[in-house]
Formats: sequence, structure tokens, C-alpha cells
Amino acid sequence: MTQFDVLTIGNAIVDIITRCDDDFLVRNEIIKGAMNLIDAERAERLYALMGPAIETSGGSAGNTAAGVASLGGKAAYFGKVAEDQLGAIFAHDIRAQGVHYATPAMGQEPPTARSMIFVTPDGERSMNTYLGACVEFGPEDVEPEVVAGAKVTYFEGYLWDPPRAKEAMVECARIAHAHGREVSMTLSDSFCVHRYRAEFLDLMRSGTVDIVFANRQEVLALYETEDFEAALRQIAADCKLAAVTMSEDGATILRGDERVTVPADAIEELVDTTGAGDLFAAGFLYGYTQGLSLERCGQLGCFAAGLVIQQIGPRPTLSLADAAKEAGLI
Repeated sequence: MTQFDVLTIGNAIVDIITRCDDDFLVRNEIIKGAMNLIDAERAERLYALMGPAIETSGGSAGNTAAGVASLGGKAAYFGKVAEDQLGAIFAHDIRAQGVHYATPAMGQEPPTARSMIFVTPDGERSMNTYLGACVEFGPEDVEPEVVAGAKVTYFEGYLWDPPRAKEAMVECARIAHAHGREVSMTLSDSFCVHRYRAEFLDLMRSGTVDIVFANRQEVLALYETEDFEAALRQIAADCKLAAVTMSEDGATILRGDERVTVPADAIEELVDTTGAGDLFAAGFLYGYTQGLSLERCGQLGCFAAGLVIQQIGPRPTLSLADAAKEAGLI
């Protein structure tokens, strides 16, 4: 019997979220709309410059696990934190969301990862991430019985930055496929794609990864083209199932020759785009593991993403299951 619907694996990061203007980004040489990796010294300097902030457990895959759980799915998470204050915040938050989380914490050095997220008035978020303890995640942290019991194992492309995590992901894929399960990944961001393009393509073409999530910019970067339609055709040929988000234009789901386009949900106000892609994946994977149609999976993804961008922070602040039932989606 399947123990979990979705297992997500990623960098265990505490998000520190604040508002700023575009001039702040320019003055501090922050690349707008990207996830920038920084060292401990820059992390301390940017933290000192931040205004009032919200601190919450985050990380892309952690957000997806929280979304799956909020929709009523059975979710698990692997990710490494330190035995420090931010590590305790992360562990408490993700377990409080109803997610299975049992990865052992390490000592206090390096400290728990944190991402300083600067949200500009247009709702765009610029992330500056110190990876800290999360880069210590490795094969020894894999819980084989959880991988074997999860319908889908989903991981972040960001995990290709810490080298030992690659070994863990390959092992997870081996276990998952040996038990008839599926493996999914998100391309994470276009800068990540540029760093690991050849490796990501190999994961897809070799069948190591079955399901791929990407946004418009990421899929264009993956195929080094400006022709979006050509990129869609190529990703459909390279993997079993692809879900490509297009911001206000919704999402396109591709499986072989099948293509489904789902419109974005109308929103009242764009507050913060942090977690939009993560919650799209949560909605989609929840629907997929419940056996719903690709159209309904895409609708659930757009619905969850549409809710999260109308709040500060990447985790649902209300029950997505209740909201989705009210909307007639589940």
C-alpha cells in the first residue's frame, strides 16, 4: 500500500521575506527575479540591510510538500538543517503543515540555510540564498522505505548545486523506479538551467526523470532558443510528461502528442510571486496522484499558484483543500 502521494526533496531553507523598491536591488547588486547564491559574509550584510521581515520555513520542494498536504494529500520531505534556531523553525513549520519530515539535523556548523527574499512593488521576488547546512544532504539521508512508498518523488533542480545531493537523487530514482513509482523534477530557474543544461537533458532523456516542471524562461534556456513553440515540442519529446507554466497565460501540459492548455486563475491583487511555481507543482501533483485528468491537474496547479501570489510568503495560509472544494475542483 502506498504510504505517500508525493515525496519532495530539496534545500531546507528558512525564507526571510521583506519588501523593497527597485533602487534597493540596484544599489546592492541584486539580480531581479533570480535566485542568487551568496556566501556567509554577504548573507550577514544583506540581513543587516533588510527592513521588517517575515521568517518562515521555505525552500522550493518544502513549499510543494506543504501545498500537497494542504490539499489533503499525504506528503513527505527530505532536506538537511542544522541544530540551531532556524533549523528548529524549519522543522516545526513543515511538520505543522502535516508533512512527514525525519531527516536528522546536523551540528551547528554550517548553520541552517536561509534565503533573503526582496519583494518589489510589482510582486516580483529576488532571492539571495546562503545554502549552509542544506548542502550536506547526501545518500545517507535517503529513507528508502519512504521513496519506495511514494507515488511520485519530486526534487529541485537546485539540488544540482550541492554535489553529494546528486548521488542521493540518482539513488532515489533507482529505488522509485524499482518499485514502479515515478520521479519528477522542477528546473528551478533559468540560471540553474544554464549551469546544468546537459545534465538536466540527460536526466530526462535517460528516463531517470519522468515528469518535468518548468516555466517559459526555463524551457527556453533548456533548449537555447527564443522559439517557445519549438521548445514545447522538444520537451514533449524528451520526457514522459511536462508541465510548463506561463505566468498570466496559465500553463501547458504535454504528454506525448497530447497537449492541454489551462488558463491562469483571475486574482484580485498580485502581492508576492514567491512560491508560485512550487504551489503549481503541488496542485498538479496532488491531482496527478489522485488519478485526475491532465486538465484538472493543471487547473489545480493554477488555482494553488493563484492563491499563494495574493499573500506574502510561499506557504498556504488557508486550507487549499477547502478552497479547492469550494471552487469545485476536488
